[in-house]
Amino acid sequence: MRLNLTRHGGRAILFSLLTNTIYLLLITAASPIIAYRMIVQGKYRQGWSHKFLGLLPVRQTEGTTIWFHAVSVGEVLLLQSILPKLHEQHDNLKIVISTTTHTGQVVAKDKYPDCTICYCPLDFSWAVKNGLRRVKPDLLVLVELELWPNLIREADRQRIPLAIINGRLSENSFHGYQRIRPVTSSLLQKFHSISAQSESYADRFQKLGAGSAQVNVTGSVKFDQVTTDRQNPQTEKLRLLLGLKDHETILIAGSTQAPEEDYALQAYESLKATFPHLRLILVPRHKERFEEVARLITRKNAPLLRRSSLLEPPQSKPPSADEKSVILLDTLGELGACWGLADIAYVGGSLTNRGGQNMIEPAAYGAAITFGPNTGNFRDAVLLLKDADAAIVIPDGEQMIPVFKRFLEDPDLIRDMGKRARQAVLPQQGATQRTVETLLTLLPQSTESL
Repeated sequence: MRLNLTRHGGRAILFSLLTNTIYLLLITAASPIIAYRMIVQGKYRQGWSHKFLGLLPVRQTEGTTIWFHAVSVGEVLLLQSILPKLHEQHDNLKIVISTTTHTGQVVAKDKYPDCTICYCPLDFSWAVKNGLRRVKPDLLVLVELELWPNLIREADRQRIPLAIINGRLSENSFHGYQRIRPVTSSLLQKFHSISAQSESYADRFQKLGAGSAQVNVTGSVKFDQVTTDRQNPQTEKLRLLLGLKDHETILIAGSTQAPEEDYALQAYESLKATFPHLRLILVPRHKERFEEVARLITRKNAPLLRRSSLLEPPQSKPPSADEKSVILLDTLGELGACWGLADIAYVGGSLTNRGGQNMIEPAAYGAAITFGPNTGNFRDAVLLLKDADAAIVIPDGEQMIPVFKRFLEDPDLIRDMGKRARQAVLPQQGATQRTVETLLTLLPQSTESL
């Protein structure tokens, strides 16, 4: 028995040494890029003690603590429906939320002021060990999926239950993990629960080595978070601030990456003379590109109205309200409400290699949905909308013009497609409650509210 333990401990030490060495080599190789982004773009400047040393906030309470790791803004916002339901069903619950990105930190601190917010330690063995020992969570939950070997192995060693919620595995990620299947399988088998968004994702988790008893299909929490009421307070506030009129047709290109903003601007410039009621709102995916997109708009000699320049409460006459300005939504956390303004929605990251972005929110508002062909990250949502004849795929940037022209020439098409999109989304709801019920079974039974 002692020999087996020694061998097991030796393998664990060798694994940690190997991964630590790989991470250090990768960071060293990427150091010029990291330094450039720190100096020029202002990235990676915060949270060094959290990331490299694992010096996370020390647990101060005897109550139950759940640590959620949410990589960036999308995963952080996913928790908005889950946390209130957890608090409703469990007394004295403390929540820790870690993120990888700075934008995720900003949104988490804004949305969850009563939670402990920190950066997730980088996957060095010493950092994750310190982090877990300081937080002492009763449950570690990964939002959607991030398989960091040392974090998972150390949580398992410290007997901390592990769960994945709203789990998804795109086809590209699946094939990537298949290349290292022995490692992936050993990591997935350490999870107590894997809640997948769909049957296809659940099947991929099992093909990578997760046991059938571990995996359950809860659906996507994102369907529960959508708003269908275009007159909700947040959307109405934006409508007033941006000076939008009822007779205008609003085209929103959201969660975009380069060169998608350029494509949208070219389409707008081509169509605005024939359709003077057309307004364009651009919403880049990453805040680091706000200035870049602003310069792109001005280079095309288009009037620019930046959301960040507007005062609140709104003035009686918002700046540039009478101009046909291109609107740049250069704030964080407002895209969800902004989609409620859209008559036509282009969902970005789909004419690039990103794999698409979430098209559920604009669909729930009843917008006419468009996106590019590269939507592997949201395959199930795409199939849902396409099966309902509620979305149009734009094959390349040049085809934006004829697609948008078709909508502008036929307002009934906008209305009918939007209606079908909303009707496709609403029956999918209920994942939040199923997810919460799963997490409650993993918490200490002595303190669970019955």
